[in-house]
Amino acid sequence: MVATRVLTPLQAVIWAAFFNFVSAFSFGTGVARMVGSGMVDLRAVTPYVILCGLAGAIAWDLITWWMGLPTSSSHALFGGYAGAAIAHTASLHVLIWSGWIKTIVFMAVAPLLGFFAANLFMIAVYWIFQRSTPQKMDVYFRKLQLVSAAAFSYAHGTNDAQKTMGLITGVLVSAKYLPVFKVPIWVILSAHAAIGLGTLSGGWRIVHTMGSRITRLKPRGGFCAETAGAMSILIATAFGVGVSTTHVITGAIAGVGSVQRLKAVRWGVATNIVWGWILTMPCAAAVAWLLYTLLRGLGLEAG
Repeated sequence: MVATRVLTPLQAVIWAAFFNFVSAFSFGTGVARMVGSGMVDLRAVTPYVILCGLAGAIAWDLITWWMGLPTSSSHALFGGYAGAAIAHTASLHVLIWSGWIKTIVFMAVAPLLGFFAANLFMIAVYWIFQRSTPQKMDVYFRKLQLVSAAAFSYAHGTNDAQKTMGLITGVLVSAKYLPVFKVPIWVILSAHAAIGLGTLSGGWRIVHTMGSRITRLKPRGGFCAETAGAMSILIATAFGVGVSTTHVITGAIAGVGSVQRLKAVRWGVATNIVWGWILTMPCAAAVAWLLYTLLRGLGLEAG
């Protein structure tokens, strides 16, 4: 919305943050259950494991944020959690492979779905509005993009906030505050409030990369990318799988640009994002592993 000048930066983050929050009770807690107890054996998890997992993810997120590279905080979270758990048990057996396989499959499928859906939506838009001028099309799509951006923010909120819910609930279970893995209402509201406040804080380096460096977006392109991205994320959420909203929307934006011509997409920028996708989980895991090893060395966590 910022790149297509539908809204000012301040208006855009308020719009997105609102829909991040209102998605709180829409799709259950399937993603939270997968992240919190479906990828790492909770019997081997301690509060320090989750602490180091989060710290590893945050460290990698801050590095890539500073570089303006839209890597996935979701991938960092998964990698950090796994790295700390492996350090705690000194074994890969702590990982629940069925959950990892399902998650990794959706990590690849969701951005591709966003790419092809956005591509088809753009073709449909050009066919439906073939007798309209670009200026007349943009009159309609400047309004429609408000709807598509709301849908994408809604999808982002319900998928991404659940990942945080999963880890918070995992802490509560491992610390014996909860007898079973069931996400409390206050955790749901806290996670959605946090993601809404995070959206309000901006992140303009990444906004610039997504909105103008991959391809130049017009309102009609923004509408198609956001609609395709929202659809892809909601499908993954319905299956209870956490995916990277960053990579889904990256795929969708590339799909929009490729309709015009392949050269309209800056594939060098897209390639850097893909490398970030490849490196994020192992790098976050390595940082979390080192942090946990340090804590154990200081005697703060028993083996």
